[in-house]
Amino acid sequence: MPAFLDARDLRLLIGAGVVMLLLLGLTYAFTPAPAQQSMGFPSSYSEEWAGAKAAFLLLQDLGYRVERWEQSPENLPADPEGAVLVLAEPLQDATLSERVAIRRFVLGGGKVLAMGASAAKIAPDAEAREVPEWNPAPKTYSALVPSPYTREAPEITMVAPDAWTSSSHTWLALYGKEDDIVALSYKVGKGEVIWWASASPLTNGAIRDKGNLAFFLDSIGPPSVSRVFWDEYYHGSRGSLGDYIAGTPLPWAGLQCLVAFVAIMFTFSRRAGPIRAPAAESRLSPLEFVETLGDLYQSAHAAPASVAVAYRRFRYALSRKLAISSTAKLPDICRSAAARFGWQEDALLDTLARSERAMRNINLNDRDALDLVRQLHDYSATLEPLGGEQETPAWR
Repeated sequence: MPAFLDARDLRLLIGAGVVMLLLLGLTYAFTPAPAQQSMGFPSSYSEEWAGAKAAFLLLQDLGYRVERWEQSPENLPADPEGAVLVLAEPLQDATLSERVAIRRFVLGGGKVLAMGASAAKIAPDAEAREVPEWNPAPKTYSALVPSPYTREAPEITMVAPDAWTSSSHTWLALYGKEDDIVALSYKVGKGEVIWWASASPLTNGAIRDKGNLAFFLDSIGPPSVSRVFWDEYYHGSRGSLGDYIAGTPLPWAGLQCLVAFVAIMFTFSRRAGPIRAPAAESRLSPLEFVETLGDLYQSAHAAPASVAVAYRRFRYALSRKLAISSTAKLPDICRSAAARFGWQEDALLDTLARSERAMRNINLNDRDALDLVRQLHDYSATLEPLGGEQETPAWR
């Protein structure tokens, strides 16, 4: 075992490893297995049998202004005249605000081509239900009435159509067989909704069947006046990077990295480096002497003595700098110092006079003594700015 790991660190590290292995196992267990024979869904990106990439590219080749719509319907054009929104069996439901935006789009003159029961939940005033039994065999449906949408396609084929339920608007049945209605249209404001029971007529595998391509192009309208927005927003292709990442294993990987990071922090953050004994200060240090001497002065209440030491030391140094006798009178000393160093004569005289009185005052207050010592120290620092050593006075 490494020297930097103790027993608690080792147990914590092992526990973090077990949690990480558990998360990896859960990720593997809950990741959906890919379908063995995937047919796809009607996305304009999909090249599979049930994809719709061929129909999208065909519209481009025929001169339609067509684009994949990966934004919220709330961002659809404010002037939808001539615009077509293709909802090819959306995989996700719409919010209330998005449904309101689509209704506004149709009321303003736009067209919605909705396919399947899932699209009926998003299109305005449409109700349909999914058929539980799914049969991959295509069925043929005939045109029920003459219409601009049926004139070039007497018959179409569909795979697994959903069942139309009702609408609050008067709707026109376009294709069906017996009691099954698989295509219809109805007006909403200035716009129109066309509903298909299934998106199979425009899929890669069935668009070439008889009548399917003609019905698809008639539902879109002429290329000269139509602008097509092929919805991929409800297929999961969202415009933001966060929405894309949410559909990948990256969030699980980030969670695992976070657990590992927390484990490392708990393991090593209790100490930031090697453990060392705190440095012990030597009793021979000058600071030790200063502290001891200060304690002695404080316990003896020797405030006058401390002022005397500072005063005599300063006066000796000042006399040497001025080259005058150490026994000279204070006014003479202060006058010479003011002329030599530019000090204020009155302030210096006051400090020195008070210091002489304090030296003889046995009841001197500690605060007053400290103030005088500080003033003498400031004068000394000006006198010896480089901290040069002074000769020891004779009176010591």
